[in-house]
Amino acid sequence: MNHALPQLTQVVRTFTQLLPSTRRGARLARLLTVTELQAWGAAQDLTERAELVVAELAANAVRHGHLPSRDFRLALTFVPSAHHLRIEVTDARGDRLPRIPAHHAEFDGIQVGGRGLLLVAALTDRWETVPYPPGGKTVVAYLSPPIGG
Repeated sequence: MNHALPQLTQVVRTFTQLLPSTRRGARLARLLTVTELQAWGAAQDLTERAELVVAELAANAVRHGHLPSRDFRLALTFVPSAHHLRIEVTDARGDRLPRIPAHHAEFDGIQVGGRGLLLVAALTDRWETVPYPPGGKTVVAYLSPPIGG
């Protein structure tokens, strides 16, 4: 006799939004992230870290990834049972890859810029850049609860 085995499915929450490549669009990306994560019941620590990461990645998409008449895309994937979050910010400039400055330990207090990706690296488990054909790129950041948290 064949019995159907119950299938346990993991709930995954997703959110995707195209936003204008403007300062206002970057600010909206941050606000939408917080709103979605709060609605999904994400931990406050995860929500706060995600807010900072999205703020930086969206600002970079606007500042460095902008092409006229091209939006950027924010995508969130959240697994509530594990409190794991994947953040994706896609822009049109695949030719301009983000990088942490080689001499990041030697900031002189005058240099403007370059610190944002250090913040992203500190707040995430890891981050990477992947191509987004035909000519863009997606910066992907992974966040999970702190150990013991």
